[in-house]
Amino acid sequence: MTPTAGQGTTAVPGPGPDPTVARGAWTPAQARAAFRDGLVAPTAGMSRGYAQANLIIVPKAQAFDVLLFAQRNPKSCPILGVLDAGETTGPLLAGGDIRTDVPKYIVYEDGRPVAEPTDLTAHWRDDLVTFIVGCSFTFEAALLDGGLPVAHIEQGVNVPMYRTTVRCAGAGTLSGPLVVSMRPFPASQVADAVRITSRYPAVHGAPVHIGNPAELGIDDLSRPDFGDPVDVPDGHLPVFWACGVTPQAAVMESRPPLAIGHAPGHMLVTDARDIDYLVP
Repeated sequence: MTPTAGQGTTAVPGPGPDPTVARGAWTPAQARAAFRDGLVAPTAGMSRGYAQANLIIVPKAQAFDVLLFAQRNPKSCPILGVLDAGETTGPLLAGGDIRTDVPKYIVYEDGRPVAEPTDLTAHWRDDLVTFIVGCSFTFEAALLDGGLPVAHIEQGVNVPMYRTTVRCAGAGTLSGPLVVSMRPFPASQVADAVRITSRYPAVHGAPVHIGNPAELGIDDLSRPDFGDPVDVPDGHLPVFWACGVTPQAAVMESRPPLAIGHAPGHMLVTDARDIDYLVP
C-alpha cells in the first residue's frame, strides 16, 4: 500500500537500479534510489516512458503567490501536483522522499543561490510547500519515437535554457521573465515537433517560438543561462519551449526570503507515465 504523505512522514527507500541496466530502462523508483544514494546527473533520457518534473518549494506564507503565478502563467508553470506544508512524499513519488530523491537542488535566500545540495534534509522545514511542475523532458520520448533527434540527449549534455525578455504575468510578490528550453531540429521536421509536443499541454505543450532567438532577447545560443550549449547544425532551426525553471527566475528577481528548486535539468522522476499527459 502506498504510504500516505504527511508531516513527519518517512519514506521507505526502494531498491536501487542494476548498474548493468541502461538508465533509460530504470523504473522511477530505481532512478530516485540512485539519486538518494548519491548519483548526480541530468535526467534527460532516464526512466523512458515516465514523466519528469520541475520543483519549486517555498514556505507556506509564499505558497499562494506561487500558486497564483502558476495559474497566470500555465504554459511555463503547469502544476502536476502539490505537497502540503511539511509533506515529503505523495502519489507522484510513491515511497519516495522529495528531500533526497532529486539529483541536485538549489537553495535560494533573498533571491541568491546559496547552496546546491544533493540532500535537502538539513534545509527542510515543516512549513515548506512543494509544487511539482511539468517538464518538457516528458515529451522527449515521443519526439524520439517520431524519428526526431533530441540534440542534448545525442550530445550527452544538459538541455540549454535561456532567460528571455518576455515578461510573465506577476502574482503577489512574484514577477520575472519567461525561461525557455531549446532543441534544434531540421527545418523539415519542425512541424512534426510542434504536432507531437502540442499533445502534451500539461508539460509545456507546443513551442512558444521558432527561429530567430533575438526575438526572445537571446543574444547568443552558445551561452545559455542554465544547462549546456548544443550544436545547431546548418539547416536546423532552434525551437523554444516554455520552461519550468521560470519560477526560479522569478525567485531570483523577486527575492523572497527562502525558496528551493531543482538544479536545472536535474528533475524529479515521477511515477506518472508520459501517456498520462497525452491528449488525443
